[in-house]
Amino acid sequence: MRRVGSALLGRRARRRWIHLVLGGALAMPYVFVGSILSGPLFGDDRFFGSFSAQLLAFALGLPLAAITALFPLTRPMSVAAVRALCGVPDEALADGPPRTRQERGRTVTWFTLHLGFGGIISGMTLGLVPFASFQLVLPLTVGVWDSWLGLPDHLRTSWTLAVAPVSGTVCLLLLAGCAAGCGELLARWAPRLLGPTPADRLAAAEQRAADLAVRNRLARELHDSVGHALSAVTLQASAARRVLDHDPEFVREALAAIEDTTRRTVGELDAVLGVLREGDQRASTAPAPTLAADLDGLLRRTRAGGLRVKAAVALGPGGADALPPMVSREAYRIVQEALSNALKHAGADTTVTLRIARDDTGLDLSAENPLPSAPPGAPADRAGGGHGLRGIADRARLLGGTAESGPAAGVWRLRVRLPLRPSD
Repeated sequence: MRRVGSALLGRRARRRWIHLVLGGALAMPYVFVGSILSGPLFGDDRFFGSFSAQLLAFALGLPLAAITALFPLTRPMSVAAVRALCGVPDEALADGPPRTRQERGRTVTWFTLHLGFGGIISGMTLGLVPFASFQLVLPLTVGVWDSWLGLPDHLRTSWTLAVAPVSGTVCLLLLAGCAAGCGELLARWAPRLLGPTPADRLAAAEQRAADLAVRNRLARELHDSVGHALSAVTLQASAARRVLDHDPEFVREALAAIEDTTRRTVGELDAVLGVLREGDQRASTAPAPTLAADLDGLLRRTRAGGLRVKAAVALGPGGADALPPMVSREAYRIVQEALSNALKHAGADTTVTLRIARDDTGLDLSAENPLPSAPPGAPADRAGGGHGLRGIADRARLLGGTAESGPAAGVWRLRVRLPLRPSD
């Protein structure tokens, strides 16, 4: 009983009832026009003549409503009403005006059904509610207000007085049942008639995929730039603290490298966060670090932290400036992550051999450093990592290249191949 009562008179049912009454109110101007057209057929020029004339006016008004539903604002207004009153999930409904003939046809169908059902339920509400209310209070009026109301004799019989409250209750339940049924039908049909088309769903899925790709790219940028900066600054500060008393020159170099690293990282962080700020376009104009412009500074800051880097760069005619911008940008991040991994896992007193070479078709990057000493029986691998190497592999794959990493002959080796013409 509680479930039936909730279905007939619950919050959702009441809101859908309001939605239907709203449809009936929207139907009234069309019914008025229909009554003008149908009046001559029944010899009655009143807005509301006989019941047959009212039905004909209603039937003539719905096609007029279907014509006006072709206006672009009809679907946005209908979608807003359905979301607010019918309990339909937001993702099941389309936003904006219809763009194709099929969408316009579905909007016309929905608007006509909404006004048709709304007109019927509104008419029943206007007729049955006063009638049922009168029947419910009829037993109380006999002997009190019957002389003032002028009730006929047949309404004063005991049989009529006993049946009237039951009849009034049945009328109200019938009205509630019809309203709940029509509201449920409209709620079920709304996603089909006002929902996105397969093309819209495909476009939304592509947009979500594009947004996810942007988020993944931002995560890689934050990990590479901020992670490398924190590792480098930590080791530079640690190295400076150890030689503070007897090597002030090294301390000055380390502090200068820390200042340079943090300043650059703050700029990169601001550019990346600009993408996340709505309406902020700075990330699209801020220059990203590249192999051509920033490799020397990266090596200098890394060496200031105590890491010994042996770099062999052979880029041929034009040097790094001749590299495609995307390849130069991603290669810088890969080298940065390789040095950051060496700092984190091998320590500041490690020697890293970095090789960068270019041929006719691609760019080869490799980094090698001795494996850190491990307790007997421990695996010769890097524990606690994974995101950096995964980011390197992602960058290489997005450009159509390859990346390999792992221990080999007592050293940790990273090899990356980037084509000079990245694939789409």
